[in-house]
Amino acid sequence: MRVVAALAALSVSATLVSLSGPAHAAPTAGEPPKHATARGSGGAVTSVDPYATQVGLRVLRAGGNATDAAVATAAALGVTEPFSAGIGGGGYFVHYSARTGKVQTIDGRETAPAAMPHDAFIDPKTGDPYNFSPELVTSGVSVGVPGTLATWQRALDRWGSRSLGASLRPAARLADRGFEVDPTFRGQVQQNEKRFKAFTSTRKLYWRGGHAPRVGSTFRNPDLAATYRLLAKKGLKPFYDGAIGSEIVRAVRKPPTTKSTKLPVPKGFLVKRDLKRYRALDRKPTKVGYRGLQVFGMGGSSSGGSTVGEALNILERSDLGGLPRVQALHRYLEASALAFADRGTYVGDPAQVDVPLRDLLSDKYAAERACEISPTATLAKPVEAGDVTSYDGQCDKARTTGTRTGDTENTQTTNLTVSDKWGDVVEYTLTIEQTGGSGIVVPGRGFLLNNELTDFSTEYDAADPNRIEPLKRPRSSMSPTIVLKKGKPFLAVGSPGGSTIITTVLQVLVNRLDLGMTLPRAIAAPRATQRNTAQDLAEPAFAKRWGGALDALGHDVVTYDDQFTGTHEIGAATGIEFGPGRQVTVAAEPDRRGGGAAAVVTRKRR
Repeated sequence: MRVVAALAALSVSATLVSLSGPAHAAPTAGEPPKHATARGSGGAVTSVDPYATQVGLRVLRAGGNATDAAVATAAALGVTEPFSAGIGGGGYFVHYSARTGKVQTIDGRETAPAAMPHDAFIDPKTGDPYNFSPELVTSGVSVGVPGTLATWQRALDRWGSRSLGASLRPAARLADRGFEVDPTFRGQVQQNEKRFKAFTSTRKLYWRGGHAPRVGSTFRNPDLAATYRLLAKKGLKPFYDGAIGSEIVRAVRKPPTTKSTKLPVPKGFLVKRDLKRYRALDRKPTKVGYRGLQVFGMGGSSSGGSTVGEALNILERSDLGGLPRVQALHRYLEASALAFADRGTYVGDPAQVDVPLRDLLSDKYAAERACEISPTATLAKPVEAGDVTSYDGQCDKARTTGTRTGDTENTQTTNLTVSDKWGDVVEYTLTIEQTGGSGIVVPGRGFLLNNELTDFSTEYDAADPNRIEPLKRPRSSMSPTIVLKKGKPFLAVGSPGGSTIITTVLQVLVNRLDLGMTLPRAIAAPRATQRNTAQDLAEPAFAKRWGGALDALGHDVVTYDDQFTGTHEIGAATGIEFGPGRQVTVAAEPDRRGGGAAAVVTRKRR
């Protein structure tokens, strides 16, 4: 991950620096401690980036709560992980309150403009859909109204103890001072060379001097620092009803393309009123029981909570821990396929789609779906969706083969998990979709705009719950999850990874709750994903260990290859497990995405 400059000079007092102007102190080398696992008490933070984790930890040590630390961590990720998340995107925030014992959620998903037509993704010159890459993902038409900043403010208003300004200060300072470029950062810029060179503002920021930032150099983003400072001083108004908003609209409707680019860049439909009307929405979480635990997830517009929840309900019909491992994995993959079939048929933005959530999470419905799974054979994929209007929990329906809904979600998202000394917990997943989002940096503002609207189905179908509609939120797979045991936190987990987020979170839960793994092992274990496709896509280690045995049951296990990043990794999870006396085990990836960073306020003595 990024090696951040100036860490040694930063302290709790430094995070409270005045926002009246930029910091000019020379950066010093030094990366925060980066551990995949930490154990202790007093609060904890885990993310993909060591500096972001350090920022959150310092907020906790200064007396901030879990929400304060989560927002500060997310803002820092907008500096060091700008190609995965930032204020140009959106996400989902799940919160547990120790005071009330409630899990509550915020939907900060991007929305389509009011003028978004059904044929927005159709090239008027040809009458055919735009090529997905690079045309559609590199466009103004793919940009949804950003929700991240509104999510931060809503979370702080509901549960925080610090202001938005205080939460933005460490990230503003980091953007000014800079951080040392590592191979991952440089590689992501190189991967986007044609897209980033297509825009004057993006080329200026990420292709200075005619080349990608060199490994070991210090990367600064003074424009983003100034943007954070303006938002810290004036709140959301400049973004949603002011100068920044006007500049976002201009960049979407008239993308700042370079004269030399040969990429066609479709223009968008965003107007200032779309920004002004945006709201981060309070949503009711999904809830299922599993092995005596209560599993809370994100409801619509995300499909994460419903799909993870349905799969768990199906799996609860089997004693996974008592089965041979290959049988447990077989059932995990089959349950995933069944839940994904229902996701594609029934789940969309609940403001515009009648989502049968109660049926999808019904134990009786799950019992009937579980009847489809055979211990000796594999379902023919794609599997047909179940009938939520008629089910009795009995095994009396023949298997059928259906069609699969297209999936265009990208894998470059980020996730963080935070707890505090009072027992509050935050699980937060945020994104700008594609690696580098739309590729458009808002001129003079230092942040990339999302391309989240590509999560809609490309071609309009009135029967598709994820069809394009004005003011609609595209279906997401983000699955921030909090598990309670007797009403108290037991586990919190989430991951990036597009539609593989659902299977990553599900597999981590199965590993931990059924297969006897510790949380660090559950996160580190090799993964496979089944999303109602003919093949089970797996990381190389999974395919090597279990591929042959699963193939003997009728599976077709092949190595996962991320077409955007060129890696074979699935997800990049973070999580916290809660033990007696508020002791915590905090986990991040030991290897995926270069390894994450887990930290506690007070480390457990050996």
